[in-house]
Amino acid sequence: MAKTTQSVRTGTQRGPVAAPSAASAYRLDLDGLRGVAIVLVVLFHIWFGRVSGGVDVFLVLSGFFFTGLLLRQIESGGAVRVLFTVRRTLRRLLPALLVVLSAVVLAAVTLRPITQWADLANQTLASAFYYQNWHLALASSDYLAADPSVSPLQHLWSMSVQGQFYLAITVLLAAVAWTLRKLGRPAQVRPTLLVLLGALAVASFVYAMAGENANQSWNYYDSFARAWELLVGGLLAIAAPWLTMPRVVRTVLAIAGVVIVAICGELVFGAAVFPGPAALIPVGAAVALILAGNNLEPEHRPLLLRWLATRPAVELGGMAYSLYLWHWPFLIFYLSERGRPMAGPIGGLGVIGVSLVLAYATRHLVEEPLRMRSARALAAAQAGEPTDRSRTFSLAPILLRLRKPIGALVAVIGLVGIGASATWHIAMGANGPQPPTSLDPVDYPGAEALAAGAPVPHARMRPTILEAPADLPYPTTDGCIADWSTTDLVTCDYGDRTAERTLAVVGSSHAEHWIPALQILGQQHGFRVRVMLKMGCPLTVSDDISYKGETIPDCHDWSRKVIDRLGEERPDWVFTTGTRPLDGPGDETPQDYLDVWSQLADRGLNVVAIRDTPWLRHDGVRYRASDCLADGGDSTSCGLPRDYALNPVNPEAEPASRFPNVFPLDMTDAVCAADVCPVSAGNILIYHDEHHLTANYSRSLAPALGRAMRPILHWW
Repeated sequence: MAKTTQSVRTGTQRGPVAAPSAASAYRLDLDGLRGVAIVLVVLFHIWFGRVSGGVDVFLVLSGFFFTGLLLRQIESGGAVRVLFTVRRTLRRLLPALLVVLSAVVLAAVTLRPITQWADLANQTLASAFYYQNWHLALASSDYLAADPSVSPLQHLWSMSVQGQFYLAITVLLAAVAWTLRKLGRPAQVRPTLLVLLGALAVASFVYAMAGENANQSWNYYDSFARAWELLVGGLLAIAAPWLTMPRVVRTVLAIAGVVIVAICGELVFGAAVFPGPAALIPVGAAVALILAGNNLEPEHRPLLLRWLATRPAVELGGMAYSLYLWHWPFLIFYLSERGRPMAGPIGGLGVIGVSLVLAYATRHLVEEPLRMRSARALAAAQAGEPTDRSRTFSLAPILLRLRKPIGALVAVIGLVGIGASATWHIAMGANGPQPPTSLDPVDYPGAEALAAGAPVPHARMRPTILEAPADLPYPTTDGCIADWSTTDLVTCDYGDRTAERTLAVVGSSHAEHWIPALQILGQQHGFRVRVMLKMGCPLTVSDDISYKGETIPDCHDWSRKVIDRLGEERPDWVFTTGTRPLDGPGDETPQDYLDVWSQLADRGLNVVAIRDTPWLRHDGVRYRASDCLADGGDSTSCGLPRDYALNPVNPEAEPASRFPNVFPLDMTDAVCAADVCPVSAGNILIYHDEHHLTANYSRSLAPALGRAMRPILHWW
């Protein structure tokens, strides 16, 4: 490394440092740490189906490098060059991102059914404009084991968080520098920033800690909840000149940091708790490694850090960004094509190998030539001077000459990919297909074809595969179901709203999807349907409730409010689900449901416990009916064997016999044939996603549901 000038990486860019020192010397070992972290991210995604903590290490390093760059701008020139910094950051980040996004769009159009294009177009735009984390938070997406149902762009939430941080910290430091100049105290920039960023970091950490308990789905992607991890790195960059310690302490920090980074993914299930207090584990490991080599010349740093500064580790760190971009979409497309939830040993090695090749090509054919800016860089390369912190570019003259055509090609690729996504987004958003609000029961007998043998004339299936996502039950469209983070009761009335008799429908969306049928029955037979519903939350008295593997901590409190309200209002009947699917074949009535029945019995309430409908899954992988049909399947092949979806005997029947207030209701014969549970019946699509009934199919269930409820309610 040259002693007169050195390249300084922010994780996104470089800038000259006027006076090198032990404190300002570029940390090659942290490049190596970046390489180790990305390897762990890839390995844990591919073979363990969980997060490794590597992304959290990335966030700390990004905050450290980027804040350090801005500080050097202030201390060398008295101000932050905002537009210059933004332009250089985008030049570093966008080319590789646009190439990957365009490749994903092309792969999706080629390999994925048309029913998935709209969501992928939305996520492509969200990723390109750095709001993917908010898109996922609003969609309440989880970040659990990778499987074919997961978006190939889901991993780009972290790029969005970093991009938002880069912009915010650039503007903030520019404002601080300007203010201190006006006050005549430019030398106080570091103390001022320590106080300001420290306060923001504490506020962010407290916010993340609260968010873990309130709504972890949102918390995981929330930029402010993540900010403290980046701010910790920024605070280290600010305080670096003052941080010294004995050699033995540095050695201990280096060993502890490397070990914790390596095993963090096994120590904690990060998707369920990061960026709350548990994220202190990977963040603390990154801090330890930064401190272990701080204010030391490279040759005096602990042995582990010198190993991290070796060429293989540094080269891997140089490819970290591209490898992160490529590995996830390639993994998801591989799993989707293979129809598996995990890649396996051989498949995983193949994913890693292809991802490394793509990352190497992207770095050297896209990123490097577009970062080389001037004839001075060309002259330096020709003179044998390093233009990169890790090695001399032997291809630099060639790459520089190709810079303009490569830039033009990347721009065209990006415009095509982003343009195609924007076009599909606009087309589906403004003029997307809308499901019918009613269907002729003669042409569309729906559930009656299964339950009563009604004839099925030839007619186009409705809703269509593109209409299905919008064919939702009334509470969802009316805002009458509590979302993930709401503990307040949201109540609405359907059926005959003036009736004296009341059927209270309570629980999760699997109680909700019977509302269109109950709406018809209520109007026909004169009873009110009152809903008390919450997403993913069946009525429960347990403290441990989850949906798709993610805990819903406020479900217990919400359920307690519902049970108390039912005791106060005393509806004539309570309608809720009485079973749930098992992870493998069949379904069950868990003890928690029996505890709820006891609570309702204590309040003198009668319960209609309906058996849950089958959930579409294959080898543990969820899939949507519309996707399967769009991919060439038919109603039967896209369905499930009945003996796999459900037990031969309704599992709620026996325990319900011990509760005189509980009446089990099994509508399986109205959604399943004798040997298969199809995805459409009587010309109506049964599911609008993996496991919820379409509103149109629910309406077609009204006659069969009415026949089944008549001997229970005795209202008609």
